Amino acid sequence: MAKATSEGKRQARAAKAAQAAQAARAVRAKPRDRYHHGDLRQALLDAAVALVEREGRRALTLRGVARLLGVSQAAPYRHFADKEALLAAVAEGGLRALAAQMGEAAAAQGADRAARFQALGVAYVEFAAAQTARFRVMFMALSADEGAYPSLSEAYGQVFGLLREAIAACQAEGLVRAGDPRRLALAAWSIVHGLAELETNGQLPRLGLEAAATHDLAASVTRALFVGLAPRGEKA
Repeated sequence: MAKATSEGKRQARAAKAAQAAQAARAVRAKPRDRYHHGDLRQALLDAAVALVEREGRRALTLRGVARLLGVSQAAPYRHFADKEALLAAVAEGGLRALAAQMGEAAAAQGADRAARFQALGVAYVEFAAAQTARFRVMFMALSADEGAYPSLSEAYGQVFGLLREAIAACQAEGLVRAGDPRRLALAAWSIVHGLAELETNGQLPRLGLEAAATHDLAASVTRALFVGLAPRGEKA
């Protein structure tokens, strides 16, 4: 009896495996029907990043993304009017993910305002190093006027807001010199973004820093940045 039950289970597993294989063959045979559950938009966004990673920014086109996914060339136009709309959507998603990572890193430092500020910079560089292709798309220039993508501007503002608020909080505790927190936040972003660009473009080995871990290097730069922002006459 036990033997018969065991044999039945084996047969059931074999039948399921055969059904799964048949379904997989059907999907491969009809790739254009693959995204009929509402996930085409996200698939296009992921494919855009993958295409940039494989072939560089210049290779990013709606046709190229469609070809990579195996869907019709008309399919991307169901979600994006043109290449710029696709770029804007990838950039927005990346910026929101970056803001979330930065926010989590800062929150992990508790009430230590200086540590929170520095954690934002380290998280920024680590995000760029871990998601280089996405990071590059996030800062590709768009020819359309900024008003065409208000949610993208909002996402940039989310990242900038984290830096501005951190600067203001440090100013309130006398850790950062007085001044417009927006301008000081812009200075901070410029420095950290410059390091991220050097990291993602493979320029650090030219400076003899190839052995430096991304986290350690980012921490060192953000510490130096924080010292530069200290009230005049109180630098370490």
